[in-house]
Amino acid sequence: MKITTRFWTSLILSIPMLLEMIIHPFTGWMLPGGNWTMFVLTSIIMFLVAGQFITSAWAAFLKHHANMDTLVALGTLTTYIYSVYAMLTKRPVFFETAAFVITFVLLGQVLEEKMRSNASSAISKLINLNAKNALVKRGQDFIQIPVSQVVKNDLIQVKPGEKIPVDGKIISGSSNIDESMITGESMPVTKTVGDQVIGATINQTGSFVFTAEKVGNDTMLAQIIAIVKKAQSSHAPIQKLTDKVANIFVPTVLIIAIATFVVWNVFLGQDIPTALNYAVAVMVIACPCALGLATPTALMVGTGRGAKMGILIKNGEILEATNHIGTMVFDKTGTLTEGKPEVTDLIGNKQQVVPIAAGLEKLSEHPLAAAIITYANKEKIVPAVVSDFQVLEGRGVCGKIGTESVYIGKLVSAANLKISVSLANEAERLETAAKTVVAVSVQNEVIGLIAIQDTPKKNAKKAISELKQMGLQTVMLTGDNQKVAQSIAEQVGINRVIAGVLPTDKSDIIKKLQEKHYVDFVGDGINDAPALTQANVGIAMGSGTDVAIDAGGIVLMNNDLTAVVRALKLSRKTFQRIKLNLFWAFIYNVLGIPIAAGVFAGVGLVLSPEIAGLAMAFSSLSVVISSVLLGKSKI
Repeated sequence: MKITTRFWTSLILSIPMLLEMIIHPFTGWMLPGGNWTMFVLTSIIMFLVAGQFITSAWAAFLKHHANMDTLVALGTLTTYIYSVYAMLTKRPVFFETAAFVITFVLLGQVLEEKMRSNASSAISKLINLNAKNALVKRGQDFIQIPVSQVVKNDLIQVKPGEKIPVDGKIISGSSNIDESMITGESMPVTKTVGDQVIGATINQTGSFVFTAEKVGNDTMLAQIIAIVKKAQSSHAPIQKLTDKVANIFVPTVLIIAIATFVVWNVFLGQDIPTALNYAVAVMVIACPCALGLATPTALMVGTGRGAKMGILIKNGEILEATNHIGTMVFDKTGTLTEGKPEVTDLIGNKQQVVPIAAGLEKLSEHPLAAAIITYANKEKIVPAVVSDFQVLEGRGVCGKIGTESVYIGKLVSAANLKISVSLANEAERLETAAKTVVAVSVQNEVIGLIAIQDTPKKNAKKAISELKQMGLQTVMLTGDNQKVAQSIAEQVGINRVIAGVLPTDKSDIIKKLQEKHYVDFVGDGINDAPALTQANVGIAMGSGTDVAIDAGGIVLMNNDLTAVVRALKLSRKTFQRIKLNLFWAFIYNVLGIPIAAGVFAGVGLVLSPEIAGLAMAFSSLSVVISSVLLGKSKI
């Protein structure tokens, strides 16, 4: 029987007894059939509705354990059995107490289930992001088919306003695409031929055709859903403490309940019904449902909210570890920097230097050539036509423009270049700033300099600053040389640089740093996987390799380093909410048990079993509400 059905059944059967309890003091009205009617109504509740509490308690008993249902089952069964005895011996009965307790406990569970459902709605929202159909090329035409029938290497057409059905690469056309549902990035991203597209993102303006590369469970959205599901069903290490406490707590409460009955009946001379009421109230109010809800509900909300922000937290253990991080270690290339060289400085006449440089580099395969071509395109400068192109091994490239010899490459004496004092000084200044400097010459005379560098990411400096404000130490760990690494570190504000490290040695450096603090490593490449795994928390940039993403405990779906800060803040807030939930659950029980046991009866502060049941239900609800509010907190 579903929990909602059990609740409504219990409520409907309890209402007649509730009416009698309210009306009788004023009119003397009683239910037709009196105690026998209450016996029948309560018996149905006990054996039809409360049966699962009793079954669960019995199963725990057979395993020599006591669980949350043990307290509810024992409390209501004791009241019910005593009321049957009292009815047969013409004494006051308490059938309504057993019925009301079951009803209120079920009310709490119904409310908890609803709040849990809201807390875990991130999964259903992610699933609903999927496109239902796709325009796939079959023969000479594009026809609409269900996404489930799309296979790898299919050609798919996407029109303006449509969802992209699967992951792939554009082969014709271009567009602006809203990727916010996957990456958390609010601004549309321009995509053209050769660019990757992600399933479930929304095409905005243009039309394009792409090749399906990942379908079904291999798509990014499917992997995100799998990660979030796993995280929401995981347990933080603090949950183990909760389980241990619950195992001790329940038997302790049973002992307190028995002691309460004995004290009131034997030592204080109260009759059995009064002493029994106190004992049952202790068992009901102490039911530690709130303890069981404290961790999983906060985990559901925290990981679900993270998924919406483009932050995937893989499990509760990672989430708890972030609370202890003392040192943040960053890879350089592709993590702190853009990962591709860019022209940063141009010395000389742009309209004279750039056409020559672009004309030569257009024919070159050197990694720096792409940076110069990109710069020329950005400045809308047409490359010069070069003839007699030659590669000068280790020095650069040369050729002819018309009848004049032209060259681009290193400033070396072997190239017989003539350079003015001012240009030589500029070259020294740029090299001191850890930039790669190439000279452009005509007829062996240097006419300009181009400086190239892998530049820091847009928000790197802001992210590092915020991490420092959080009290974290920052370290750069890179295989690059000390001079270049130090330059980038100074630009973004990192305190310590460890340079010239081989990929195989990165994990050893992390291990050494762990001797002092918990370490968080942020990386994106294949060579970062060992360090991501070794660190207490590994954060993989979502733009990186699949190997790095698999190794990371937290995955950032966008390439913005401020997401690292948000990931840490979200993880810390989630863990703090778990601790807050546990605190209130414990405080509630600590304060509630003495009142239920009648310690303050002398000043008129008492709790009947049914009121204790209602209070217990709302204590559990308050913990769930606390977790849900995490979804509204500022990150």
